[in-house]
Amino acid sequence: MGYHDLYRMSSHAVILNDQQQVLLLKATYGDKAWGLPGGGLDPNETIHDALHRECLEELGCAIDVDYLSGVYYHQALNAHACIFRCQIEEDQQIQLSEEHSEYAWFNLGDLSEVQKIRVLDCLSFEGIVQSRIF
Repeated sequence: MGYHDLYRMSSHAVILNDQQQVLLLKATYGDKAWGLPGGGLDPNETIHDALHRECLEELGCAIDVDYLSGVYYHQALNAHACIFRCQIEEDQQIQLSEEHSEYAWFNLGDLSEVQKIRVLDCLSFEGIVQSRIF
């Protein structure tokens, strides 16, 4: 079997506010889509290292990780996304990087179908990491 450098892996944070809304960021690149904070792993980086680094870069603040709730394969991207339940550390203020133009808190019903499934899996976590293909 040959090696092909076409595969990707990423780590993302599900962060809620007091109204149980989900934090999403609007990208300034690609299709300028709204997505969970996080991003791709760098070489020699764990999924946890990537999560902390990406959130610090994108949000300008540190996070606390509660648990890994799911690992999802996205066929169109040939990529796995690891989803974690996280909290923004106390007294931290979000300061976006140049990668994102804005952030907003979304109700579950306003999420895309894939985002909704991943977030609901996260919020209903009972100790078993979910695995799905999209």
